[in-house]
Amino acid sequence: MDHHFETIEFDAYDGVKCNLKHLIHNNISRGPVLLVHGAGVRADIFNPPIKDNLVTQLAREGYDVWLENWRASIDLQPNQWDLDQAALNDHPAAVQKIMELTGRQEMKAIIHCQGSTSFMISVALGLVPQVKTIISNAVSLHPVVPKFSIFKINYLLPFIKLFYKYLNPAWGLHAPDFKSKILRFMVSATHWERDTPVGKFVSFTYGAGFPALWRLENLDEKTMDWIQHEFAEVPVSFFEHIKMCIHKGALMSVDPAKKQTTYVDEPIKSDARIILFGGKQNLCFLPDSQRNTFKYLEKIHPGYHKLYILDKYSHLDVFWGKDAPAEVFPLMIEELNKN
Repeated sequence: MDHHFETIEFDAYDGVKCNLKHLIHNNISRGPVLLVHGAGVRADIFNPPIKDNLVTQLAREGYDVWLENWRASIDLQPNQWDLDQAALNDHPAAVQKIMELTGRQEMKAIIHCQGSTSFMISVALGLVPQVKTIISNAVSLHPVVPKFSIFKINYLLPFIKLFYKYLNPAWGLHAPDFKSKILRFMVSATHWERDTPVGKFVSFTYGAGFPALWRLENLDEKTMDWIQHEFAEVPVSFFEHIKMCIHKGALMSVDPAKKQTTYVDEPIKSDARIILFGGKQNLCFLPDSQRNTFKYLEKIHPGYHKLYILDKYSHLDVFWGKDAPAEVFPLMIEELNKN
């Protein structure tokens, strides 16, 4: 969409260079809201070429809109990141930067996939107390994946890490060397769905479906073409970390000294109201991911948080679907508007 953003660089607490995309508009009547992308994509995932996308609706509602490019962003230098690094260094620094620039003391956030998991670690540790309302999509504290994804992460990942430091769905369009050409052949041989070459590679990389991260009937042709330029490197180090968490049933530290504990062994150190969204058709992270986190949150503060399971949606079509502006975004904005 034709939005104008200013780019504001900030340093994560360990020195990694990140940035914020700040929407320039003249309708700011509410406080800041931070949008946090997932793995191997970038902040632009919230600005797809659909009419009346989420950024547009937030601006119309009067929000001061900020998009975070954290260390997983394909707009930054590829690096071997894990969820702990982002939680301890990226998100707290981004929140603090926005507070400094706006002069506000509180803000809200919309977080997706591994932006959600890493941000929720920040929340659990009490590192982002300024964030008072959080909308999380797909997965947060309890990753649950299909059985075929468990098979892939147990048996395919050890093979992958022998030869690759990164996987890159953009290889669906251009495979630069012999190794990447081998994976592209594997993808084309096993994914027969009517998706784009990059879309098929995304499903191979991130899930167990055909496709895994969206339902094709939810996307228009313009969005499908745009998607092919929105995925790039994701490091094997991330898959190693999320594998640990999946087997544990909850997010845990990558630190071997903390392997007996998880981030949900105690109540989270936050008073934020958390609204969980999950696609019933999601074949990357099953809707039980969000259901399990909701049960955990309900035990801590009954009746305070909320859960939405969206019948016709998967993973990223929650933000990219042609009907999402009418069916999904109003729900999110209604929750953001609540005090």
